[in-house]
Amino acid sequence: MKISRRTFAMGLGALTLSACGGSTASVSPSSSGGLPADLRPTPNASYDRWVASFRTRAASRGISQSTLNAAFRGTGYLPGCVKRDRNQVEFRRTLEDYISIAASDERVSKGRAAFARHRSTLQTLEGKYGVDAQIICAIWGLESFFGERRGNVPVISATSTLAFDGRRGPFFEKQLMAALRILQNGDIPASRMTGSWAGAMGHTQFIPTSYQAFAVDFTGDGRRDIWSDDPTDSLASTAAYLAKNGWQRGVKWGGEVGNGAPQGSVIQPQAGGPRFSVTRNFRVIKRYNNSDSYAIGVGHLSDRIGGAGPLRGSFPPDANGLLKDDRIALQQRLTANGFDTDGADGVIGPNTEKAISAYQASKGLAVTGKPSQSLLAMLR
Repeated sequence: MKISRRTFAMGLGALTLSACGGSTASVSPSSSGGLPADLRPTPNASYDRWVASFRTRAASRGISQSTLNAAFRGTGYLPGCVKRDRNQVEFRRTLEDYISIAASDERVSKGRAAFARHRSTLQTLEGKYGVDAQIICAIWGLESFFGERRGNVPVISATSTLAFDGRRGPFFEKQLMAALRILQNGDIPASRMTGSWAGAMGHTQFIPTSYQAFAVDFTGDGRRDIWSDDPTDSLASTAAYLAKNGWQRGVKWGGEVGNGAPQGSVIQPQAGGPRFSVTRNFRVIKRYNNSDSYAIGVGHLSDRIGGAGPLRGSFPPDANGLLKDDRIALQQRLTANGFDTDGADGVIGPNTEKAISAYQASKGLAVTGKPSQSLLAMLR
């Protein structure tokens, strides 16, 4: 299988699905060390032996001892990377849930503000690479919440841990070698090379091999710095990635059928939901993350950043017989009754399930954590 820039991590990646990265990019900090305990180095003699063997292989491929010493100084085995790699959620969210998160009111608002702040840069990139400025901004929004959630896991530790683990050993060893070459090239010091638990880096979450192939130094400072607080090199690298993968200048990604969409192939990712007419550029977005939902999320968020409204089409009831408005009402009523769902977006995630369970327990009901019409009626 041809692995796209982010397929290796998880299908719907750094959208930071708080209800992506389910984000690959963002890891909640603990009170000690800035990372959860399982993402801090843990003694592992077998890993240490693997690293020693790998260092010999890396040196034979041209990696200097000074680079190796700097790269592995303070690094170690991260059990949390293995845990996350083996326990990635296999289910797919519905398109309705995905869009609810990808183009939430908060993300749209932040996107419009981010676009306004970086309008000049984004429009310059559009002129140079031909990629719509709003598409570049939308990818930034889905990948790291406009730079707020870039990930703080040391990339050398993450990629070496996953290479040692062996489930996808050859792939992650390739990423580790690429990361070392980035360090040797001087783009970033080892102490600043951080990213997701799976090694995706920067504002728009490039894996090391994609960084090598597509990252650009747009600021002209001699470094392709996608880690900087200044997103310019990251945004330029994303534009370059899309351009080199066949982006067609002046062509929209697509749109909702019946709402001014350009002519193209018609898809309906969720049965009973809206249909979309998609163009060649939709397929180029999928090179960034091979998912119809991701590409529609990018396209729709880009439209919303540009001032468009929500989708007009409706979605059918979910498996529990609830419409989105029902799910929002359920979350609002639970919170009002003292069982906080941490927001009301209509997406049933761990916070809502926890609140439902607590409510059910308080009423002496069977604790399922699952929404239902009867639960909604009980909360009236």
